[in-house]
Formats: sequence, C-alpha cells, structure tokens
Amino acid sequence: MTRTTQVAAHYAAGARGDLAGMMADFAPDIEWVEAAGFPLAGTYRGPSEIAEQVFARIAAEWEGFGMVPDELFESGETVIALGRYVGTHRATSRALEARAVHIWRFTGALITGFEQVTDTLLVARAAEQGSK
Repeated sequence: MTRTTQVAAHYAAGARGDLAGMMADFAPDIEWVEAAGFPLAGTYRGPSEIAEQVFARIAAEWEGFGMVPDELFESGETVIALGRYVGTHRATSRALEARAVHIWRFTGALITGFEQVTDTLLVARAAEQGSK
C-alpha cells in the first residue's frame, strides 16, 4: 500500500464514520496540528487525544464534516492533500465549504504527523452565532 493510498483510506473511513479506520495507521506518538484560528487550534499528541479532542468535538459540532480530497501528492515520507472541507454547523445550520491542505508525515508505514492549513475565517463564519 502506498502512502497516498493510506491517506485516501483515512478520508474514506471518515466519510463513512469509521473512527477506527481513520486512525488505523496512526503511530502511538503521532503529533496532530490544527491551524491557528481554527476552532480546535492546537497540537494534539497520540491517537486517544486526537480522537477525544479533535474527532469527537468535530462530530459534536458539525454534521457531515469532512475533507474531500481533490489531489494527493507523495514525496518521500510526506503526503500533501489538496481539497476542501464540507459540513454544516449544528448550532447555526450554516454550510461550510473551504479549501484546505493537509500535510501528512510518515515514518515507515505509520503516520507520525499531521498539519492542517485552511481558511479559518470561513470556518469561524459558519460557526458564528447571531450573524449571517
């Protein structure tokens, strides 16, 4: 299995709500970075913390949230995903579509790092109560 196939499998698992499948290739010490300005901004370490502090919170706040990858590029132990976030914020009922880049880092067959780059203003606007 190539690294791009592993990343594609992560997104496919997310689309079907399969948390175990999303995290199947995570290293025990994976470092997960959510962009500054994103509602979950910060660095998370280990599959448990990522599941609880990122994936569970996204599922609670968003309906159908996910990254739709348009292109995947592999170079050495790095995979870059270009795509878009989609979803509807549960509290505001606002739909989101925002371009996003994911940087996946591997050591061997395990994912050891993730970094997100996106238009955090679009995400914030979708989640903002009391405005249009």
